[in-house]
Amino acid sequence: MVGSTLPQRAFGRVLREHRIRSGKSQLTAGMHIDLSPQSIGRLEDGQRVRLSTVQLAALLDCYGLADPSAARAEVFGLWEEVRQELRTARLHQTGYGWWRVYADQYATHFDHYMSLESSAVRLTTFQLALVPGIVQHDEYRRAMILAAEPDIPPGDITRRLELAARRQRLLADRTDNCEVRVLLSEAALRHRPCDRAAMAAQLRYLAESAVHRNISVRVVPWDTDRQPGTVTQSFTLLEFPRLPSRDLIEPPVVYIETPEGALFLEQDAAIARHRKAVNDIEHVALSESDTQDLVLRIAEEYST
Repeated sequence: MVGSTLPQRAFGRVLREHRIRSGKSQLTAGMHIDLSPQSIGRLEDGQRVRLSTVQLAALLDCYGLADPSAARAEVFGLWEEVRQELRTARLHQTGYGWWRVYADQYATHFDHYMSLESSAVRLTTFQLALVPGIVQHDEYRRAMILAAEPDIPPGDITRRLELAARRQRLLADRTDNCEVRVLLSEAALRHRPCDRAAMAAQLRYLAESAVHRNISVRVVPWDTDRQPGTVTQSFTLLEFPRLPSRDLIEPPVVYIETPEGALFLEQDAAIARHRKAVNDIEHVALSESDTQDLVLRIAEEYST
């Protein structure tokens, strides 16, 4: 997949394992190759950091990996896959990180999130109060933007809507390699960040989104006893395929957005807790067909 971050994440995870095994801190590792500890952290998190082959070799020396050795060869093999991935993206002009042309319109953590989303094979999002961006109608999103930033220039609104539309289109087009599951509390259908007409348009758009064969939408009705989402809160679970050329599976990531920033959780306990939450929510959610009926019924209420 052009633009995928799978090799980059695997590369970073292996580097972290070797650093921890060697007993070195991120500060020590960074000083050894003239990088900041923050850069070492980003590298280990699977984010892009400018790194030369000479620096990588010195880093592996710092971690005590013999030359030659199987462990060292594995790291350099992953490093070559990362470089090949970037070369392929440039060759096909797919714009590794196409969203980065809109970097002036989103928070810094969104760049990392989009890198994960672009390589996920399954995306499950549960939202308590708002319709998530991947299925938002333009007018609903416009109202949310203006509520947060009343004085935002019209040109910036246009760029944010362009970003959202392209993101939605690309996800909908990934019918063979990405399953999108949208789970909503009924509160998200009733909570109104926009006027009634825009809300009606949003709910009809939500119903239309479920027509795509890789997108499902299910709602947990208000009258459900002991709603599991009230404990878990809103989150997105991203799951990834095997690294194509190696017998490596990238661990899932739970993404939680807050007004102050975002959390990216990879700990086994956190993943297990949110997987259970997905199962519990799906157990009490309406079927896709019944969800469609409820969504359109509420849309009709907003239209009258």
